[in-house]
Amino acid sequence: MAGVTAIELSCAELPVRELNAALRGLPDGSAVRITEPRGRHNLAVGLTNRLDITIAGNAGYYIAGLCDGPDVEVEGFVGWSVGENLMSGTVRVRGNASECAGASARGGLIVIDGDASSRAGISLKGGAIAIAGDVGHMSGFMAQAGTILIGGDAADSLGDSLYEAVIYVGGKIRSLGADARIEELGADDVRRVAEMASAAGFGHVSAEDVTKVASAKHLYNFDALKDQKY
Repeated sequence: MAGVTAIELSCAELPVRELNAALRGLPDGSAVRITEPRGRHNLAVGLTNRLDITIAGNAGYYIAGLCDGPDVEVEGFVGWSVGENLMSGTVRVRGNASECAGASARGGLIVIDGDASSRAGISLKGGAIAIAGDVGHMSGFMAQAGTILIGGDAADSLGDSLYEAVIYVGGKIRSLGADARIEELGADDVRRVAEMASAAGFGHVSAEDVTKVASAKHLYNFDALKDQKY
């Protein structure tokens, strides 16, 4: 494409610190392919420039964390906390994700094409997380804002201590966490799920057939503790 800077960076040749520094120095609109990641941690972190980044293989912990702008795609699996504290941009994993996917994210869109392990969306503060497959226990734990879409099944303690965030589940829910409850779908919910499924490319999710999980609001006030409502 005319006007687009294309570059390839190899993890076999550059330490992670130097690779990330090279990414930060690229102009907006650059397309980057990171080769031979071999499970490296902390790739493509702390970026504010508008880049199109592809990580060609499995990657480790904290991939695309603390970012505010780039679009990052991982052609493989990732370890802990992919997209942690994401502010804007997109992160897509073409495989499974380990613990705490999207932890404390505040904006943007994180898409997991496979399954996610436990605590996906922990302390979510905004933005959206879309997971095509199943999620592990305590997903959505203390999620304060934003939206989580789960195409498959959810394990135990889903949405424990939810605040304003909403979780939509296409499959079965093993159990809900403290202060989480199932609510009736409304027209806005169906529209929201349809938009997320479309953005994520999830053709297997029917917006009218998901289960909505939200906060029961028993733990909003400290005085609820004296009645042991937790």
